[in-house]
Amino acid sequence: MTHIERNFLLQTETSRALYHRYAEDQPIYDYHCHLSPADIANDRQFNNLHEIWLEGDHYKWRAMRSNGVPETYCTGDAPAYDKFLAYARTVPYTLRNPLYHWSHLELKRYFNIDLPVNEANADAIWQETAEKLATPEFSARGILQKFKVSVVCTTDDPTDTLEHHRAIREAGIETKVYPAFRPDPAMRVDQPKDFNAWCDKLAAAANTDTGNFRGFVEALENRHHFFHEQGCRLSDHGLDRAFDDFCDDATASRIYDKVRAGQQPDELEYRQFATWVMIHTGRLDAAKGWVKQLHLGAQRNNNTRAFENLGRDTGFDSIGDEPQAKALARYLDALDKEKSLPPTILYNLNPRENYVFATMIGNFQDGTKPGKMQLGSGWWFLDQREGMTWQLNALSNLGLLSRFVGMLTDSRSFMSYPRHEYFRRLLCDILGGEMERGELPNDLEMVGQMVTDICYHNAVDYFDMAPGIAADS
Repeated sequence: MTHIERNFLLQTETSRALYHRYAEDQPIYDYHCHLSPADIANDRQFNNLHEIWLEGDHYKWRAMRSNGVPETYCTGDAPAYDKFLAYARTVPYTLRNPLYHWSHLELKRYFNIDLPVNEANADAIWQETAEKLATPEFSARGILQKFKVSVVCTTDDPTDTLEHHRAIREAGIETKVYPAFRPDPAMRVDQPKDFNAWCDKLAAAANTDTGNFRGFVEALENRHHFFHEQGCRLSDHGLDRAFDDFCDDATASRIYDKVRAGQQPDELEYRQFATWVMIHTGRLDAAKGWVKQLHLGAQRNNNTRAFENLGRDTGFDSIGDEPQAKALARYLDALDKEKSLPPTILYNLNPRENYVFATMIGNFQDGTKPGKMQLGSGWWFLDQREGMTWQLNALSNLGLLSRFVGMLTDSRSFMSYPRHEYFRRLLCDILGGEMERGELPNDLEMVGQMVTDICYHNAVDYFDMAPGIAADS
């Protein structure tokens, strides 16, 4: 038997009542993730536990490397079972790492497996999961239904055809799946070769010549509108910090022409162009009534050798220490001054900035929408018990926790939905403990309503999705 039992993480009777009565059965509104739309469209059936559990999971790869596991068992070409066995051998060494909780919670909730994950139990776990994965309940769509996932928002490049999203709509599945607009490549003039290749893809997608700046802007706007027609109501940006080197259209055009000619811009030109794109997309988001998401504070691709051999998103990123307050305030204020600041979620990766971000959102609340500016849930390295607690406490002390839009998976794995359960248990444990200590009213219905709002209803109210899109639009 593992430690995952009915009242896991719930330390008081009131915490247990809050969770079991108000949180446990709420649907999931997964408004930011990196799931593959193709997997949902094709209703992917996973062949084994490695495919659904380890494939693409850089959290697990980092732990395996730390445990002395060679790369061939992480991202390499070792057989699937051998990769799983290497992870099973690693799990006992992850005590106090969130992977220990997550791994056992995932096996329990998906497969009702109560065995500790270790080398001795590896074969039994592999065999039992293989049998269940072959059934319809464990296809990509089956999993969404099993976990009562109401909405999924994927993360999509502006050049994407969104054909898989259309196929999902045509299939008529219960879960609503929407794209999110991720225009980060449009800012990367500091990498001329990659930027120019992407602009050519943008031209093809928009059927617009991007040989000059005017065509680039037209193509970007074209794709933004296309995403809107396909149900998109969110944009997303992954930045080390906000850009605040403002420039006019003429300067942005000059920089664009320089890069399209194959020349390397200097650092200021890069930041000016990136700022121009962020301002322009902010205006587009506001005009369409979208929510903008800013993921700030990562320091990516630190290991040059690993990046050259393995590429991006393989587990060699970390928390950055860029200063955040001044640039972020200037960026948000620039949009706000022209009444073009859309509802915005700020995700912070460096915990030292929790209070900076929590106070920053208060500067731009304007009474037009409850919780218009949001402090996003603990992100990436902070989506664990301590990081989520810090985020909840910062928001509670400096904003309105009751208006929080709650948890998301931010995951590439269909095995990540118990992260919502983990968050809900933590939320209820914090609130229930404070109720029993007399720090909150001993009013289960009042606090319970706040719990259900945070777990689901606030997100429903905050995000203006478009469930009525025609299947052939």
